[in-house]
Amino acid sequence: MDVIETLKTLWNDSGFQSFFVDGGWKNLIMICVSCLLLYLGIVKKFEPLLLVGIAFGCLLVNLSYFGAGSSDALYHLDLWDNFLDPEHADYHSYGAIMRHGGLLDILYIGVKAGIYPSLIFMGVGAMTDFGPLISNPKSLLLGAAAQMGVFLAFFGAICLGFTGQEAASIGIIGGADGPTAIFLTTRLAPHLLGAIAIAAYSYMALIPMIQPPIMRALTTEKERQVKMEQSRTVSKTEKIIFPIIVAMFVILLLPSTAPLVGCLMLGNLWRECGVTERLSDTVQNALMNIVTVFLGISVGATTAASRFLSLETIKIVGLGLAAFCFSTIGGLLVGKLMYKLTGGKVNPLIGSAGVSAVPMAARVSQMEGQKANPKNFLLMHAMGPNVAGVIGSAIAAGFLLAVFK
Repeated sequence: MDVIETLKTLWNDSGFQSFFVDGGWKNLIMICVSCLLLYLGIVKKFEPLLLVGIAFGCLLVNLSYFGAGSSDALYHLDLWDNFLDPEHADYHSYGAIMRHGGLLDILYIGVKAGIYPSLIFMGVGAMTDFGPLISNPKSLLLGAAAQMGVFLAFFGAICLGFTGQEAASIGIIGGADGPTAIFLTTRLAPHLLGAIAIAAYSYMALIPMIQPPIMRALTTEKERQVKMEQSRTVSKTEKIIFPIIVAMFVILLLPSTAPLVGCLMLGNLWRECGVTERLSDTVQNALMNIVTVFLGISVGATTAASRFLSLETIKIVGLGLAAFCFSTIGGLLVGKLMYKLTGGKVNPLIGSAGVSAVPMAARVSQMEGQKANPKNFLLMHAMGPNVAGVIGSAIAAGFLLAVFK
C-alpha cells in the first residue's frame, strides 16, 4: 500500500499529470510550437541568436506548468499580474518578485525594467557606422517614411478591438526592431509580449522573403537599375559629434526615448571617439552576447499557453505582417519620389531599407539592385536609411509611449 501511495505522490508531483487537468493540453501545443521555433532557428537559421533562446524559454515555461500559484513553476503569471494591481501592494517591487518568483521571473525583471532592450541598443550603436547617414542626410526621410506601417497597424488594431496601449505595441512591429518592440510592449501591454516579440523577430528573419516581391511590384526595371554615385567621405569629427547632437535633440524632444536613444548613441560614441576601443569591443561582443541570452529566455517565458493560445495572437501575427509590409511600401514610395525629384539619381530600392533591421534590410536592397544591374552597389547607400530606421523606430516608440503611458 505504501508503494501505491508513493507512486501516486510521484505522479501528482510530476509535470505529466498537469497536462490532463486545468487546460494542460494547451501546454502540450505550446511545447510543439517551441519545437517548431527551435527548428526554424537551428535548421532554417531564422534569427537564431534570439529565436533559439525564445523557443527554449517557451519550452521551459510550458514544461514547468503546475498551476499559476505553484512554487515549482519557473515563471508565475499571477506575480506579474499582481505587480501593477492596486489590490496587491505587497507585490509592487522587484524585491517581491525575487522572493516569490522562479528563475524566469527573476530574469524577466531585466525585460520589465527595460534593461535588456537598452543594452541591446548600446551594442547596435557600437556595431553600426553612421557615416552613410551623415553623408546623405536625406536618408532620414526614408527612415521616417518606413514608419508608416507602425501607425497604419496601430489604427488597424484599434478597429479590431484592441486598446490604445495594445494597438501601439502591435504597431511597433512595423519598425522591424525587436528590442524596441519589447521595450514598448513591456510598458504598455506586457500580456502581449510573447506574441509581439515572436512576430517581430520572425518577420525580421523573413525580410529576404517578404521585401523583394514588394520591391519589384512598386519599382520599374529602369528604377532598379539606377547606379548611385559614391557618397562623400565623412570626417572623424562629424562621426563623434553626430551621436551627441542626436541624443540631445531626440531626448529633449521625446524624453521617453532616453533609454533606447541614449544607449544607441553612447555605443556609437564609444565606437567612433577613438579612445575607448576596449569598451566598444566589450559592448559589441561579450555584453551583447550575455544580454541576448537573458533577453531570449525571458521573452520566451511570456509564452505560457494560457496567454499565448488565443485569437488575439492570430490577430497580432496578421497585423504585424501588415505593419511590416506597409513600412516597406512607405520607404519605397518616398524612394520613388526622390528618384523623380533628383532626375533619376536615387535608386528607390534603398527606401525599403528604411525599416530598422540592420543590416539585413540594406543587404536585400543591395541584392535586388544587383539583380537589375550587376554593376550596382547599393549597400552603403542603403545603410543610410537603415540606420535612420533604427532612430525612427525609437522615436515612434517614444511618441507612442508618451501618448499612452
